[in-house]
Amino acid sequence: MAASGAPQFASLYVGDLHQDVTEAMLYEIFNSVGPVGSIRVCRDSVSRKSLGYGYINFHSVSDAERALDTLNYSSIKGRACRIMWSQRDPSLRKSGVGNIFVKNLDRNIDNKALYDTFSLFGNILSCKVACDPKGTSRGYGFVHYETEEAAKQAIERVNGMQIGEQTVEVHAHVKRGEREPEKGFTNLYVKNLPSDISDEKLKEMFTPFGNITSSIIMSDKLDRKFAFVNYEAAEEATKAISELNGKDLRTEEQKAAQKDDDAPESYQLYVGRAMSKAERQKELQAKAGGGSGPDVAGVNLYVKNLDEDTTDEDLRELFAPFGEISSCVSMKDEKAKCRGFGFVSYASPDEATKAVTEMHLKVVKGKPLYVGLAERKEQREERLRQRYNPSAFASPLPRSGSASAMGGKGGKGGKGG
Repeated sequence: MAASGAPQFASLYVGDLHQDVTEAMLYEIFNSVGPVGSIRVCRDSVSRKSLGYGYINFHSVSDAERALDTLNYSSIKGRACRIMWSQRDPSLRKSGVGNIFVKNLDRNIDNKALYDTFSLFGNILSCKVACDPKGTSRGYGFVHYETEEAAKQAIERVNGMQIGEQTVEVHAHVKRGEREPEKGFTNLYVKNLPSDISDEKLKEMFTPFGNITSSIIMSDKLDRKFAFVNYEAAEEATKAISELNGKDLRTEEQKAAQKDDDAPESYQLYVGRAMSKAERQKELQAKAGGGSGPDVAGVNLYVKNLDEDTTDEDLRELFAPFGEISSCVSMKDEKAKCRGFGFVSYASPDEATKAVTEMHLKVVKGKPLYVGLAERKEQREERLRQRYNPSAFASPLPRSGSASAMGGKGGKGGKGG
């Protein structure tokens, strides 16, 4: 079905590439189909490591069509590549028109099998089975058609059909922001409480917003009071946060006596969703812009050039299509406006790589985003130190330089720093 919606340019996107795949390897494979004009493997601007995707430009559309038909999902260095027409208009992807969600997939169904099944109904722009970090199917996938008509036909024909050993469900993909709200949280964490807080005072403070099912006051190692309050309904918990978070519990006399205190925020009540330890750690990692060790390397992304009105939910909605997000934060200034950057952390490096692939330089609210792997502070400092003080890391040159010792012709060895 490649020809039915072929664009008038001859550029292909090639994804899911092994990190060691080079332009030369791709040229050898694709040039066998037809004359290739140019090839580019996209790389991280800092590490120069492959981002797992690239672009092939043919001289003719017919050669590009043939490459798409014959090479899609072929193995390159042991990994099945995914080929699509290069979509120059991001608004087509962003609109969600023609995008369907397929769930209850047999775990043996891969990208190629999904493509073969759904290509019967129209030209496919992209097709992907969601997988975990080990490459095992998560049991669902996405197919994006060029037209809404093709998507509707696929839903009508395939929904309820048995594929492999499973009966699949197929329906139109609904963007996160347009979905019915999920059941919210009911348990709240409260800190910056007065030292004389009692169970009765705590309940008196939180009861106006709903029915409290449980509450408890505790102390940390410094004997500072904190509490947990659980409501019967999520709406009640949300209202309590709205009304109490940031509230100053001091009397006017106390405020006057403490007017020179340089930390007034310590008197402001903090009320927020109670998180597990793992959730708190992931949120802190995202705010810091990186993980705590090699086990989380390559999953944290740094996103900049964001619009000032970007919220955490906006950022999550932008990046959710590419995998399971463990944490997401849009960094705010003192006026609660986005400072122009944020962090997104995925469950696996493959998901993070796909997000970089799809979102780097994508125009959102009139601005091209920068999306790359987040660096920890020490990594960034080390890179900058090497960039601006290369002589500190260069090997000492021999006193009497020969051509071989100086790195070749011309004797200009300083280039290697």
